[in-house]
Amino acid sequence: MESLRGVGPALAGRLARLGLQRVADLLFHLPLRYEDRTRVVPIAALRVGATALVEGEVIRAEVRVTRRRMLLVCVADRSGALWLRFFHFNARQQAGFRAGVRLWCFGEVRRGPTGLEMVHPEYRLLPEGAAAPREARLRAIYPTTEGVSQRVLQGLVHQALDRLDRQPEALRDWLAGRLPGWPGLREALEQLHRPPPGRRWAAPAAADSPARRRLAFEELLAHHLSLRQLRVHVHRQEALPLAGTGRLRARLLAALPFSPTPAQQRVMDEIAADLARPRPMLRLVQGDVGSGKTLVAAMAALQAAECEVQTAVMAPTELLAEQHFRSFQRWCAPLGVPVVWLSGRQRAAERRAALEALACGTARIAVGTHALFQEDVRYARLGLVIVDEQHRFGVHQRLALRDKGARGAHRPHQLTLTATPIPRTLAMALYADLDTSIIDALPPGRRPVKTAVIDDRRREEVIERVRAACRAGAQAYWVCTLIEESEALQCQAAEDTARALAERLPELRVGLVHGRMKPREKEAVMQAFEAGAVQLLVATTVIEVGVDVPNASLMIIENAERLGLAQLHQLRGRVGRGTRQSHCVLLYRAPLSAAARARLQVMRETHDGFEIARRDLELRGPGEVLGTRQTGMLQFRVADLMRDQGLLPRIQREADRLLAEAPEAARALVRRWLGARERYAHV
Repeated sequence: MESLRGVGPALAGRLARLGLQRVADLLFHLPLRYEDRTRVVPIAALRVGATALVEGEVIRAEVRVTRRRMLLVCVADRSGALWLRFFHFNARQQAGFRAGVRLWCFGEVRRGPTGLEMVHPEYRLLPEGAAAPREARLRAIYPTTEGVSQRVLQGLVHQALDRLDRQPEALRDWLAGRLPGWPGLREALEQLHRPPPGRRWAAPAAADSPARRRLAFEELLAHHLSLRQLRVHVHRQEALPLAGTGRLRARLLAALPFSPTPAQQRVMDEIAADLARPRPMLRLVQGDVGSGKTLVAAMAALQAAECEVQTAVMAPTELLAEQHFRSFQRWCAPLGVPVVWLSGRQRAAERRAALEALACGTARIAVGTHALFQEDVRYARLGLVIVDEQHRFGVHQRLALRDKGARGAHRPHQLTLTATPIPRTLAMALYADLDTSIIDALPPGRRPVKTAVIDDRRREEVIERVRAACRAGAQAYWVCTLIEESEALQCQAAEDTARALAERLPELRVGLVHGRMKPREKEAVMQAFEAGAVQLLVATTVIEVGVDVPNASLMIIENAERLGLAQLHQLRGRVGRGTRQSHCVLLYRAPLSAAARARLQVMRETHDGFEIARRDLELRGPGEVLGTRQTGMLQFRVADLMRDQGLLPRIQREADRLLAEAPEAARALVRRWLGARERYAHV
């Protein structure tokens, strides 16, 4: 970047905050909008909210003092008059606005008390007989940061474009001639950064233009290729083949009070075949809430235990990790397979004992949160890594856990699970490095949860419904949510609600679970709820995943309008796990926005997780659906997965061609778009 004129170490550091570290990055830093300074707009044609270039004559100027001192200048052309309003001015400026002086000004048009006005516009006084200066092209306005002005950024982008004229090979078009009807790469960049007059693109990054689609195609292709290259890189590595004897798995299946569904069995067979190979497994298992992913994971861990290697099971929250620990302990410990628990909050002595058991190899399975890959954790022989709700972990966190198991040339197998169904288009774009399995059936006897959407003003009716359900022998959840991000406020709301419900329902035993409770306290409440000693559990959204209480058949979700579809679906999935007909009540506070109304309607209409995920993608976009902030994988500069999903099948075909015919082009494309930012790009 410092090879550009005017860029020193300080400016380079500020540009890096925008993700601009190479000259090529400037070319893919798209404008937010354009300003049209190519034509003078008659005052009568101005529209509120638009920015425009105006030329006129000063009619009068005056200083007014109301709550603030201001300079008002009336400018007119042959079509009408416009007021210019300045709150910051000096005597010299004021003297310049003499009646009869011609000027041009550029700014946003607003509606003022006496007509249309511009507040603090750019302006220039014109010498007699001179016309307003006009620009040859639309001016691009870029996303910027403190210490980097628009003028500086615009100049740097123009330098980068001019450099292409002198060094055309610096941005070789590897797709030239393969995208008929679309501009070439150089032409697309020119159109987006220096659009000619007449273009009316308000937001280039969102404009559905051939130039934008051309860049989006290449960016999506680069991301797809980086994941394919990661897949190749991993498959070149070695892993211990874990075929196993099948003895432990057979004993677990014989002890279960149910049989796996055909969908579970199919996925277990796919995983077993992967583990038996001498290369690392990379498999993603998708399964709707309640489909039995935990059993599938336990069977994989037992296959590893049969080969005397260890398994690490990582979950994103302590509550979900605790649920997994109990499940693995219940299934595996009776078979002679020791299971240990690791978290950031456990007591020192307990943690020390778990670390010793892992280091010496007596513990075969470790379950926990991100504490599993902290520096002081040592595994004797880690052969399998299972990551649940994988989209909540960053790529580097998942790789860090896998690297814990590196022994010479060998790497552990990796199995990732998600109860957030991923639409096919997203899976194609984001998980090209993974084999995918889908558990597409629920256990027999499960009935769809009946969902009702009820105004919070009918809260008393809902409380009576809880009373009736619990009197009939069922159990219920009451989930408290707040729009504020503060966990403290969420917990306070849950405590207040639990207190109020206990007063209204004195005959019921009311429990409370939230994120600020100590792990032992949460575990004690959850165990009491599972045992039926607690009839009504008040909780924050910490119970979103992993909680399995078959007798719980009523779910109340407060402020449901504030949650996304994926979270509502996960919460609703906590009920409907037994044979009793289950119900979910979505309590909302009026008035509802159009988006909130649409989300709640989807919840009433369908129980299909993949359909809900598709609708969620439409309503909120991929960043919200998959947790962009955690994954770091959706930070596209140009592409938009929702709008550009139609490009994905073509991208797969183009990736196949490049990898087969021009692997050097594939590597160059990944470097162009991802540079050194992605550890997993391997280029």
